Amino acid sequence: MKGFFNDKNVLVTGATGFLGYWLTKALVREKAQIVILVRDHDPQSTLIQSDLIQQTRVIHGALEDFVSVERAINEHEIDTVFHLGAQTIVGTALRNPLSTFESNIRGTYNLLEACRQHKNLVKRIVVASSDKAYGSSPTLPYTEEMPLRGQHPYDVSKSCTDLLSDTYHHTYGLPIVIARCGNLYGGGDLNWSRLIPGTIKNFHSHIAPVIRSDGTYTRDYLYVEDAAQAYLMLAFHANKENVRGQAFNFGPNKPYSVLEIVSSLQRLMGRSDLAPQIRNEAKEEIRNQSLDSQKARKIFDWQPLFTLEEGLQHTINWYRNYFKNMLTEDTTYESRKRKLPLLP
Repeated sequence: MKGFFNDKNVLVTGATGFLGYWLTKALVREKAQIVILVRDHDPQSTLIQSDLIQQTRVIHGALEDFVSVERAINEHEIDTVFHLGAQTIVGTALRNPLSTFESNIRGTYNLLEACRQHKNLVKRIVVASSDKAYGSSPTLPYTEEMPLRGQHPYDVSKSCTDLLSDTYHHTYGLPIVIARCGNLYGGGDLNWSRLIPGTIKNFHSHIAPVIRSDGTYTRDYLYVEDAAQAYLMLAFHANKENVRGQAFNFGPNKPYSVLEIVSSLQRLMGRSDLAPQIRNEAKEEIRNQSLDSQKARKIFDWQPLFTLEEGLQHTINWYRNYFKNMLTEDTTYESRKRKLPLLP
C-alpha cells in the first residue's frame, strides 16, 4: 500500500471515536488529505486531545443531516470514504433506540446517497459493521455467508447498515466493502463502561472491577491497530473483482470469556488481590459470538499482528501513561494554587 493514500482526499466519519483516532493516525502516516465530519466537540476525545486533529480538515455536522454529508463529499472532492460514524454503545442503544437508529441507519443511507450523487468523485467506500450484525446464532463462528439477524437495537442498526451497503452496491454499483470486526480494544478508548478500559481503570485505582454479566459471555477481541490496518487494506483492494461489494470478517479466530480477559489483565497488572464483582445484570446482549476470518486470510493473506497478550500490554501501557499525565496536570495545578496569595 506504500504511497497509495498519498494526497488522496479521504473522508473519515466517526474520526473522533476510538477506532477513528487510530485510523486517522494511520492515514496521517500515509500522507492522505483527511477530512473528518464531527457532530460534537468532545474535549475528552483522543483525536481532539492530540495534535492529530490539526492535521485534518474539520466539517461540523451530523450524519443525520444530508446537506452536511453531501457538502463534505462534494466541496472536498472526496476520493475515499471510511464510514465509521455511529452510536456504538450497546447499553445506550438499549436505553434510546431512536437516536441509535437515526445515527446508524439514517446516517448510513445519507452517506451512501451522497456518494451515489457524486460517483464521479468517490472511488472506494469502506463501511464499518460489526459481528453484532449477525445477531444470535447457534452456529459459530460466523461466516460472511450467514444471514444478518440482529434483534436488539444496536444489532439491528448494524444489520441495516450492511443491507443498505448491499443495496447501494448491487443497485447503483457503488464501490463498497464492508468490515465486520469483533470487539476492538486498545489505548484511547475512554468509554469506561467497556470491559477492557473499565477494568484497567479500576485495577489502576486499586478497585475491584465490576462485571455486568455472569462472566461467561464470549467474544473475539481484536487489537485496534490491527483493525485500522485491515480498513486501509480493504480500501486499497476495494475495486478488485473478488473484493468489491463483499463483506469481510476480522478477528483472532479465538474467542475469550469476560472472566478470561479480566484474569489476563489481573496478571499483567499485578492485581491478583482484586477479585471481580460479578453482577449478572446484563440484558438483551448476545451470549456468545466469534468470527471466522478465513475469507480475509485467503484473499488478503491477512492475520492479526498482535496476540491478545501483546495487545493488552500495549493497551495497559497507553492507559498508564494517560493516567500519569492526568496526575501530573492535577499536581501542577494544585502546586500552583498553593503558591497563590490568600484572598481576604
